[in-house]
Amino acid sequence: MRHEVTAADTATALGSGDVPVLATPRLIAWMEAETVRITAELLDADQTTVGTAVRIEHRRATPVGGTVEITATLPSDISAHRLTFSVHAVDGSGNVVATGEIDRAIVDRARFLGTASKTDADR
Repeated sequence: MRHEVTAADTATALGSGDVPVLATPRLIAWMEAETVRITAELLDADQTTVGTAVRIEHRRATPVGGTVEITATLPSDISAHRLTFSVHAVDGSGNVVATGEIDRAIVDRARFLGTASKTDADR
């Protein structure tokens, strides 16, 4: 998935820093979106995935107007309910922007939403 960095994607805009370059939180969101995208077609209609862990090394700044190509590799064992994706981001010049892993859990959508909507007093 390819993204162009806009002013809304910067550390300054997101409050994660004070420089006008791609913010790490936005980069992670793009990486998570790619893991969701490649997993969606493998799930049953009543299933979804939820993020459980993120381990990312953001190595290189990307300025406004720069592009970032995000790739995620589906784990070889997708029969488990826990999935660990290898994720990478490369800029328009071919430089590695970030690498890492994202863990997601396969859950039953209705059951998960039912649990998430309960308050601590309800549990």
